[in-house]
Amino acid sequence: MRPVARHGGRAPFRVRFRRTRGRRLRRLSLVFLALIGTLCTAAVVAYKLTAIPEPHPETVTQSTVFLDSKGTYLGRRGPVDRQDVPLSDVPLHVQEAVIAAENRSFRTDSGISPRAIGRAALAAVTGGEPQGGSTITQQYVKNALLSPERSLSRKAREALIAIKLDRTRSKDEILKGYLNTVYFGRGAAGIQSAARNYFGVDADDLTVSQGAALASIVNIPSYYEKAGSDPKVTTKLEDRWMWVLDAMEASGSITAKQRAAARFPAFRFYPPGETEGQRQYLIDVAAKEAADRLGITDDQLARGGYTVSTTFDLTLQDTTTQQVDAPSGGKGVRVHTAVVGMVPGDGAVRLLYGGSDYARQPFNDAVSGAVEAGTALEPFSGVRSGEPLRRLLRTAAPTPLDLASAYATVAANGMHAAPYTVARITQEGRTVYKAKPDARRALNPKEAFLAADKAGTAPTPVAIGSRAPKMFFTGGAGGGTTRRTVWTTGYDSRLAVTVALFADRPGDKKGTTVPAQLPNEPSPTESAQTTAAEIWRAATGDDAGDDAGDDARPASPGRPAGVTEAG
Repeated sequence: MRPVARHGGRAPFRVRFRRTRGRRLRRLSLVFLALIGTLCTAAVVAYKLTAIPEPHPETVTQSTVFLDSKGTYLGRRGPVDRQDVPLSDVPLHVQEAVIAAENRSFRTDSGISPRAIGRAALAAVTGGEPQGGSTITQQYVKNALLSPERSLSRKAREALIAIKLDRTRSKDEILKGYLNTVYFGRGAAGIQSAARNYFGVDADDLTVSQGAALASIVNIPSYYEKAGSDPKVTTKLEDRWMWVLDAMEASGSITAKQRAAARFPAFRFYPPGETEGQRQYLIDVAAKEAADRLGITDDQLARGGYTVSTTFDLTLQDTTTQQVDAPSGGKGVRVHTAVVGMVPGDGAVRLLYGGSDYARQPFNDAVSGAVEAGTALEPFSGVRSGEPLRRLLRTAAPTPLDLASAYATVAANGMHAAPYTVARITQEGRTVYKAKPDARRALNPKEAFLAADKAGTAPTPVAIGSRAPKMFFTGGAGGGTTRRTVWTTGYDSRLAVTVALFADRPGDKKGTTVPAQLPNEPSPTESAQTTAAEIWRAATGDDAGDDAGDDARPASPGRPAGVTEAG
């Protein structure tokens, strides 16, 4: 029996609702499917239209790195501390450490993490704290290809580019890009710069422990960069380091034996110590020479990603910094100390001490400090010489580098070698410059012997033809209580070392200086000679004057054996 119609023959609302429910569900389903289809079409169109952008200029700009003669890191020039390395130069255990710390599904994921994207989108909409958890691919896109703005649209574009990157590039290509651009703190962008800043090694020399430490730092680089100097930071980083190693063992990327053998690594102190400021004198000189050799500007060198292998011995340089103890000049007088060490017959500059504080005095006294020669070149008077030594000997105010070069000529039996500081320059592993020593005869052997004899440093007949004995000659300008400049030069066939002390005071005109009297206490002569002897001992491993020969003049108090003095 049908229910009786009410309200003018219309069925009740719930009856009508039941009758039309199926039709409405079908309509909603069609609308939903249309919406899904539209969204999918929009996503496909967006994917097709989204191009993978070129990296930002700052992420492809590389600094130029300077190394000493043994390959030890000296420093860099450039706006960003970064140098690209191929993935083959990054040990597999370092790659796996980064994956364990940042994105353990990297090798198998599609370039995105839907869960992380959802969290980030929710945070962007609600104004909550920024969310991390992106994949390595997304981090690379964010760091190198997109702007740092935080918005829902940028996050969506990041995801699209990450997917496209994952489908068009190999995982190794993506990992290489990431490792060369990710920030590690201490101003270091990329794994190569990080390895040098934290451990003083190249990326390919990183140990399992060091690699795990760097991978741990990526999480909060501005905080963890103080590891090694801040106990609280160091302890927190060690906890994360152990977590990364445990993950590496669980994934099979390191063995249980390697995990058990791992020890938390020692970090280079941060911020750098005082002796590192000395290195800027070296970098200044080498950078200018490198740019000249390549025929480019200083800015082009700094941004070119070159590796400049210098002739300097950083260990000797740091030792010299510790040895130099310039006396106080008194009110208004500043005492300068300059030290040069170079290889006779070759010209390679091993040591260049240009001043006590680069930040206060960037002017390099060793290469540009033209001061009174006085009796320093007296042994060359009357000696017939060829160029370029002849021109140097006519200079009334030579530089310490000039003086070391002159006595290196004597040590090399008359062969003058032009001083140089750059041994090799490479770019992306390719050698673009290699030094060829410029040596020419400036004194015949007899004239070289006469110059040494006048200095009181000529070898004994027994020593002629063998390695020349080590000798020191001291000269200067002024005398007694009016002494203004003191030079001490020591040499043998291995090394010529010059130590110069001189003083100046402000001139009458603003920005000028005039020579001033060196303090008498302590004796500037003894200070220069002692400094030279200590540097010599550090450079050669010898004791000053050990093989001076029977005819060497006896040492006076405070003077190393084999030292003679004039002036």
